[in-house]
Amino acid sequence: MARNLVWLEEVRRSDVTLVGGKNASLGEMISKLAESGVRVPPGFATTAEAYRGFVAANGLRETIRQHIAAIEAQRSGLRQAGAAIRQAFLDARWPPYIAEEILSAYRTLAQRTGRDRPSVAVRSSATAEDLPDASFAGQQESFLNVTGEEALLDACRHCYASLFTDRAITYRSLKGFDHEAIALSVGVQLMVRADSAASGVVFTIDTETGCDRFVLVTGAWGLGENVVQGTVDPDEFLVFKPFLSRPDALPILSRSLGSKELRMVYGVPGEARTRNLPTGMAERARFVLTDCEVVELARQALLIETHYGVPMDIEWAKDGETGELFIVQARPETVQSRLGGASMRSYEVTPKGPVLLAGTSVGSAAAAGRVCVIRSAQDIDRFVDGSVLVTATTDPDWVPVMKRAAAIVTDHGVRTSHAAIVSRELGLPAVVGTGRGTEILQDGQVVTVSCAGGREGRVLDGAAEIAVRDIPLDRVPETRTRVMLNIADPATALRWWRLPADGVGLARMEFLIGHEIKAHPLALLDPAAIPDEAERASVVELIGDHPDGRAYFVDRLASGLARIAAVWHPKPVIVRTSDFKSNEYANLLGGRRFEPVEENPMIGLRGAARYYAPIYRDAFAMECAALKRLRGKMGFDNVVVMVPFCRTLEEADRVLEIMAENGLGRGENGLEVYMMTEIPSNVILMDAFAERFDGFSIGSNDLTQLTLGCDRDNEALAPLFSERDPAVLWMIETAIARARAAGRKIGLCGQAPSNDPDFARLLVRAGIDSISVSPDSFLAVKRNVAAAERSASG
Repeated sequence: MARNLVWLEEVRRSDVTLVGGKNASLGEMISKLAESGVRVPPGFATTAEAYRGFVAANGLRETIRQHIAAIEAQRSGLRQAGAAIRQAFLDARWPPYIAEEILSAYRTLAQRTGRDRPSVAVRSSATAEDLPDASFAGQQESFLNVTGEEALLDACRHCYASLFTDRAITYRSLKGFDHEAIALSVGVQLMVRADSAASGVVFTIDTETGCDRFVLVTGAWGLGENVVQGTVDPDEFLVFKPFLSRPDALPILSRSLGSKELRMVYGVPGEARTRNLPTGMAERARFVLTDCEVVELARQALLIETHYGVPMDIEWAKDGETGELFIVQARPETVQSRLGGASMRSYEVTPKGPVLLAGTSVGSAAAAGRVCVIRSAQDIDRFVDGSVLVTATTDPDWVPVMKRAAAIVTDHGVRTSHAAIVSRELGLPAVVGTGRGTEILQDGQVVTVSCAGGREGRVLDGAAEIAVRDIPLDRVPETRTRVMLNIADPATALRWWRLPADGVGLARMEFLIGHEIKAHPLALLDPAAIPDEAERASVVELIGDHPDGRAYFVDRLASGLARIAAVWHPKPVIVRTSDFKSNEYANLLGGRRFEPVEENPMIGLRGAARYYAPIYRDAFAMECAALKRLRGKMGFDNVVVMVPFCRTLEEADRVLEIMAENGLGRGENGLEVYMMTEIPSNVILMDAFAERFDGFSIGSNDLTQLTLGCDRDNEALAPLFSERDPAVLWMIETAIARARAAGRKIGLCGQAPSNDPDFARLLVRAGIDSISVSPDSFLAVKRNVAAAERSASG
């Protein structure tokens, strides 16, 4: 006997043909993960047999067949045929036996939950939905805050009709699914009162790079449709998976406050079921989740991922009445999880014009084309194939035109919004959340959409040069010499996670100070001392809700470094403390008030000399505080601290003493402290420096400059500046020999080994422990080092 309805707790994930992927997943979690702490709202689902019974009772199969055939034969347009099929469903009547089963289950749900007319969520679940090679998410309709028996039957009928929305028809045709073979189940769940709390999306994989070490949690006030559709810019939290099981570590690496300008709530009775209300300034300035709630959601997401064995795309909701967190949907992530790991593709963009817009990047590709601004779905027909689609936001109705675009730019949206999800699946570069794309860009204008620079995507004027390179990862040779990476930008670090590097040989703190913190450290400590009123206001705005400038600096610096350290944990990540010159510090926001004017900043107040200097000592204490939090509270004990430009033994002692005073004592909690070897005195007194430091890294640029007395920025002296000069080679070989004799590790940071195989051979022959290079040079250096090792052993 056919089953027309089942309770979710009776369903398993193998029941996709019975209740569709979405409902099968809900049942699986209720039955298998509830005891582990995963909470799913109770409910029931109509079956595929109920759908087929509805279709048969109303003679709809022939209607479907005729209109689909008309589309395929181009006798009818998609919009006209789809509307005709949907209307036929809406005009159809429920077979009494199916309607009674639905209403009986609704009454039982009311009894179970102690509510007379429970408010429910009614969601479509196609029987081919959420398979590993296809995501039907968003193709069919969902209805929130459905109350009463007649409203429930009407919502279920609309779900059936939504199996033939324009986007669903297009998507099935694109994926090769038979329209008549697919059925639809309707899931009915008790509503979570997120209207008075919050909701959002969780991914158990980095959506842009496929890095599986992170959980991305997003959320906004009210019901979840605003987040899913990209109507609001939600809060974002990045969580490090390996630390979720460690009670002594804080796994939240970063928090990003979204604008959250709207809250979706229940509608007025007799009108729309839901409506959007503007949020107040206090709500916009507050995160929707506490740290504990973020960690709880991440742990639930990890339980779900572990159970399913694949990365997951999960929707959550918080009940405003009970404070409980619920999982309301879970489906396999269908883009990054399909990509193979044997190679990675790198895009390099050489701009020909200025940056017009910036936003959140989707993917890592780039494309150029003419702009086509479409402000409403009603105007989709005027889109020109191969153009750059520019619009305010997208929803599933836009899918047919999105797949014809070269790239996509939206005013609103984040990495988990509809535009981002679809662009990712189609393999299109997209920049979402630009704010003013539809205002600034004009029809016919040639632009380049670049997502090649990490987290920030850019829209460039004109057609930039785009170089595409496929990097094979299945034939990387093994080497005894460690080959590490030079990394500055946390967003860029994620792009290179697949490279089999031996860690990070140089993480530049000054990049984070310049790009993430943006203000001079002393300006943050004392904004009132900034004479320029506009600069002072900008510094105060940066500090925002942090208690003071020190808290802002420490929080941002620790977070940025954590996002680098996490990618290669537990491999070593060597963080160099700040090495700005005085003129570079002066260019930071509020910086001129605190910096001296030097004739030659290159050999002036920089590196170690700043750390104990009265004018900077308090700022260096903040650097130490961030590193202490990074290694301690955040748990990244793989971080090694490296001191740059240390001229004398006395200077080394003073810096180490100050570090110890600020909680970074060498040897405490396994802390290793390295020193940059970039001054001739470092080589001459290597034995004595080796008593004070655990390892060294040769900075070949400064060492060459100071050995030859040759300004590396002077074009007239460029022919003299060479790392292959005999004097420089003597310095490098001597440094390596003396460090190894003292039992200390020593590496080199620089590009020479990638361009010069002979230089790689020299380093290997000298016994270098590691070489650290930019990511795009990694494979060339690895091959050169492997060849040098074979030559040395032969």
